[in-house]
Amino acid sequence: MSTDFSIRPVGAPVATPIVPAVGEAARGAVPTQLPPSQSVTPADASASARNDAQDLSALVSHQAFFDRAAGSFVFQVVNTRTEQVVQQFPDEAVLRRRAYYRSLELTKEASTRPVATDVKA
Repeated sequence: MSTDFSIRPVGAPVATPIVPAVGEAARGAVPTQLPPSQSVTPADASASARNDAQDLSALVSHQAFFDRAAGSFVFQVVNTRTEQVVQQFPDEAVLRRRAYYRSLELTKEASTRPVATDVKA
């Protein structure tokens, strides 16, 4: 319990600005006078940098095909510039596992299925 009886919001803490300490070399530095073409000006604080996603529809294409070995449909998102798969459902490991189990099933069915040349006695 607080002893100062002030009301504080519950939740995320408020960020405290950290002011870097000025070093000894900076305190003893001599100010310079440079022409504007050779000086560095601070960036405009009102113009913020954009970090939102670009229009990804122009960079990717969507593909769907049937994988016969796995016996399932595959959906892919492909980068149009590099032709690399960005995202795939189901992923490659699942497709390999499905193809393996499907081949086991087909060989099991083939070994138990009667052949047309077999004669019942």
